[in-house]
Amino acid sequence: MRKVLVKAIAAASAAQVLMPSAAWAQAPSDAERYAWGPHMMWWGGGWYAMIFGPLFMILFLAVLIAAVVVLVRWLGGPWPGTLPPHHAPPGRTPLDILKERFARGEIDKEEFEERRRILGE
Repeated sequence: MRKVLVKAIAAASAAQVLMPSAAWAQAPSDAERYAWGPHMMWWGGGWYAMIFGPLFMILFLAVLIAAVVVLVRWLGGPWPGTLPPHHAPPGRTPLDILKERFARGEIDKEEFEERRRILGE
């Protein structure tokens, strides 16, 4: 009894799988619908698909690249050259700044000596 049931299920499954291919083979051809043959991918698209397809692909890639760049910049923090100019780089002491001002001529020797004495160096 069990073998008969298994064979019946197998036969029904095979018939179910093979039936669409038999029906497909008997279907009429759509070749006469097209004057000179089927269009690309069997859709009757015109010239606009050939122009707008690549344009939308380029637009999509540009938006994707821009989103990645913005995400990397957001996650990476400030870039080295984007700090405000009034921040001193690490390692500069007040005495270094005083020496630079004296070298540029912003302060004279007396003011330099006085400020250096106040700084304690």
